[in-house]
Amino acid sequence: MRYTIIAGLFLGYALTAQAAPAPTVLPPKAVGLADAVPDAHGVKRMAVLRGLDKLTGRAIDVNAPVGVPVRFGTLTLTVRYCYTVPPEEPPETTAFLQIDENIQGQPPKRMFSGWMFASTPALNALEHPTYDVWVITCKTEEPLPAAAPPPLPPGIPAPPASPAARPAPATAPTAAAPARPKP
Repeated sequence: MRYTIIAGLFLGYALTAQAAPAPTVLPPKAVGLADAVPDAHGVKRMAVLRGLDKLTGRAIDVNAPVGVPVRFGTLTLTVRYCYTVPPEEPPETTAFLQIDENIQGQPPKRMFSGWMFASTPALNALEHPTYDVWVITCKTEEPLPAAAPPPLPPGIPAPPASPAARPAPATAPTAAAPARPKP
């Protein structure tokens, strides 16, 4: 009898987990690069984020144009800045995100506001019991010259140095060991 109850509970949980809907990504119409707010040079950018629903284990790529709030489950993701380095440099994508949680009947709660790096998603991560969000890449209308990244919009702090961009610690040169004679 005990095995029947345990099997019934397991089956009920499995059916409930399978029936759980995927988190919705809003607005209902697909957003794209054309919806982004242009930067100071008139270039439109869009961050590609990956959202993980920890309850269902589903990962969904979310296109988030700069300046356009996008919903992922109960979260509202707003990308304020996004930049990917040119291909000739070590790969890195940085994005300044603001993530709010919207629970029905409560005012929005700011869950995250800061820089995320594609090379180190755990460095500045969203701490949420249900969702994980991290940056994948940044898309633009046109490539920018490799000289410098675009200027930051007013009110957004400069990103901290990425771990990938930090110089390696200097090591003292070691003297070569004398050759050992062959036996």
